[in-house]
Amino acid sequence: MKNQSLLSISIVALSIGMVTGVGVLNAPNACAAEEMVSFKEDILPLLKWRCASCHEPGGSGYEKSGLDLTSYAGLMKGTKFGAMVIPREPESSNLMLLLDWRASPALRMPHGKKQLSSCDRSTIRTWIRQGAKNN
Repeated sequence: MKNQSLLSISIVALSIGMVTGVGVLNAPNACAAEEMVSFKEDILPLLKWRCASCHEPGGSGYEKSGLDLTSYAGLMKGTKFGAMVIPREPESSNLMLLLDWRASPALRMPHGKKQLSSCDRSTIRTWIRQGAKNN
């Protein structure tokens, strides 16, 4: 009976959180599932930190693909092989294919380095899902 009461309380608390938008589990440093993601504040710093050393003019990744990850325009221009981002379609976007390591090992990004964390990839995925805006 005691476990049943705790379960009922948990369900009510979760329901209230879902209806009011108040998070029930607000852990520090947790990934925010659907908060508005900003290119300028969230995506660009991440790309510059993890990707731009290769994907900037003069970098090896830029020379091979033509992809410049130092700006919104560069990312949205894509590569000489095609688009990297399809707004509102993260699972169809080549950027996510490469970052999620769903491509051959030779194409996985960042090349020869540790994979981006699931939180970082989730942030990029959310930004794409939200329309890949220059915000």
